Amino acid sequence: MSSLEQLREVLGVPPGAVCGSDFGAVEGSLGVGLPPDVKGMCYLYGDTLISDFIFVLGPEFIAEQSLWVSELVREGHPVIAKAVLPDAGGMLHWGHSVDGDKFFLEHRGGSHWTVSAFRRDWADWYESDETLIDWLIGDFTGRVAQEWMPEWPAAHWFEAGR
Repeated sequence: MSSLEQLREVLGVPPGAVCGSDFGAVEGSLGVGLPPDVKGMCYLYGDTLISDFIFVLGPEFIAEQSLWVSELVREGHPVIAKAVLPDAGGMLHWGHSVDGDKFFLEHRGGSHWTVSAFRRDWADWYESDETLIDWLIGDFTGRVAQEWMPEWPAAHWFEAGR
């Protein structure tokens, strides 16, 4: 079973995959090719709020939100000290929480990208060695980020939008 299938098993049926959306335009505006697993996850759960806590960016909002966060960093964000795409060598901003946490993927070479986050309530920077899908599975099953993520419900629900 692939990681994406495992994520679907944990979260449940996606709210409405956006398979018709074009990631080519997103990649062009960000100036980077995104890993297939990231695009797959964004097609299934992107542009959706999951269980009233994590909003996963997808083809509709990911470039716009990444540009906004990259401007915050250029203006001197006190904790996010690393560049954000579309800035050269930047991280991919892939989502946020209702608490104001910002989630990123850092390119570690080749096709390897790992999850990092600005934790707003903690006013610090979090780094993991996990890929996006593995981190999400770990989060939703309670294996990772236990100290700052909510206790997740047995069944998840979804809300489309920002």
